[in-house]
Amino acid sequence: MRILVVEDDKALQHSLDASLRSAGFEPRCTDQGAEALRLEQTEDFDAAILDIGLPDIDGFEILAALRRRGSTTPILMLTARDALGDRVAGLDLGADDYLVKPFAPVELIARLRAIVRRRQGQAAGSVIIGSLVCDWQAGRAQVGDRELALRPREWAALKVLASRVGQVVDRDMLAAEVFTQDEAPSLNALEIHVGRLRRKLQPDGPAITNIRGRGYRLDP
Repeated sequence: MRILVVEDDKALQHSLDASLRSAGFEPRCTDQGAEALRLEQTEDFDAAILDIGLPDIDGFEILAALRRRGSTTPILMLTARDALGDRVAGLDLGADDYLVKPFAPVELIARLRAIVRRRQGQAAGSVIIGSLVCDWQAGRAQVGDRELALRPREWAALKVLASRVGQVVDRDMLAAEVFTQDEAPSLNALEIHVGRLRRKLQPDGPAITNIRGRGYRLDP
């Protein structure tokens, strides 16, 4: 998963970069709020870690600007201030979670994964993508009047692709979601499962496009 890190403390930024990489994330770091706004609009991120105290733009202003323009990127706020008012303000502006410095890297990683899962809608709701209707709670998917008989790994792939419709999902990220932690993610096996899912969606459902060298995209 690609994570935007907005932190002006260089020592902490380097620490976050190392911790995220060791946990399997791909961080993109900046210490400028203006640059963060540009990156979030031009690149795809699964989540963002946003410090409140930045040199150019206040973290609250960045958060508000992102939400005003319709960004749904999950955002974990960082602050050195343990004031209830600050935490409430951030959550009211659309932050997904809050972490007060200093913190343990393992807690940050756990909170990051939690907000990504919540925003992906893995626990509730349904989604409609063209003729495809997915009911996550009931574990059912259908194209028009045709119900899809999906195997567990095909279902897992569909949930990830549907959560980022129109966006390229990295192959390694998709493999990590499709296979369990006890299994070694195989990109060749992933291609087989995605191929089966693609055929089951055809001819009247959304198309899965293979972006060579990058990953897959579910097109409405």
